[in-house]
Amino acid sequence: MLNKIKTAKEFKAVNQTIEALIGKATKMGGFHTLEKNEALMLSSLSKLVEDYEDNILGLMPMKPKTLQQAVEIKRMGLKLTQAKLAKTLGMGAPKLSQILSGKREPDVVFLKAVHKN
Repeated sequence: MLNKIKTAKEFKAVNQTIEALIGKATKMGGFHTLEKNEALMLSSLSKLVEDYEDNILGLMPMKPKTLQQAVEIKRMGLKLTQAKLAKTLGMGAPKLSQILSGKREPDVVFLKAVHKN
């Protein structure tokens, strides 16, 4: 298990693991359905990502090139997890994750929610 994220590649891998755990919890009916080791892993990885975002990404001004990057920058600036952002936007965490990762095109519902918030 990592004790610190040092590279963008590690950051991406950790985020993918977090997204998988959130997806599993969502599919199963909530975070309480995760096994104890999965819940602990999710908590630990979330703290690593937060530390990386605050200490590494916070030092680099970023200019978004895509809508997804703009949303990610705003999310990090507000210090929201993807799950909390999804709730704020009124959508499921898996859908938001797919849109932000480029696996799914932004739809009108997403675009209106982002514009409104």
